[in-house]
Amino acid sequence: MSFSTDSTHIFEQAIADYHKTDNVDATLVNPFSPDSINGILYVKNWIDTVQWHLEDIVRQPDINPIEGLAIKRRIDKSNQDRTDLVEAIDSYFLHQYKNVTPQANATINTESPAWAIDRLSILALKIYHMRIESKREDADETHKALCQQKLEILLEQQKDLSSAIDQLLADIASGRKFMKVYKQMKMYNDPSLNPMLYGNNKK
Repeated sequence: MSFSTDSTHIFEQAIADYHKTDNVDATLVNPFSPDSINGILYVKNWIDTVQWHLEDIVRQPDINPIEGLAIKRRIDKSNQDRTDLVEAIDSYFLHQYKNVTPQANATINTESPAWAIDRLSILALKIYHMRIESKREDADETHKALCQQKLEILLEQQKDLSSAIDQLLADIASGRKFMKVYKQMKMYNDPSLNPMLYGNNKK
């Protein structure tokens, strides 16, 4: 199987495992070796899945403001964890292709392989939840038909993105493309770069 197909299967497994309890505080039990690429992909999607549901919870109109703020800060941390895992996936690819000599006319892609795989993880979540909406018993037929149309588009998008990821990896492996990894350098979590944090430290 291709890397994108393997990844999608792992994402679907993580989503199914999460929904056994459907609890944002459920304990993560990684069925793969934590240091393996499969283990990293599983944790990546688990975090995406938990964050998906946190985003739903925090949008409740009557949520307690204190609880809402705590969830928003949890989402903030989750975003940082997601970024760290994307960079770990790219580090895996850098190691995989470290001995490849790029061709003289090799080009760079607009995004690294791992950021494309990040989108594939989110797509798996969209497909899972849109499929539920397309079959929801308490929804009317118009809602279900519209969701079915959206599901078909998402499935086509998944197919196209998977193909593009596998082509990119093949191009890197052959030297037709080369990859660079730029750290995201998020500033809002860094107390030395966020003026709301380092400003408060001076008070």
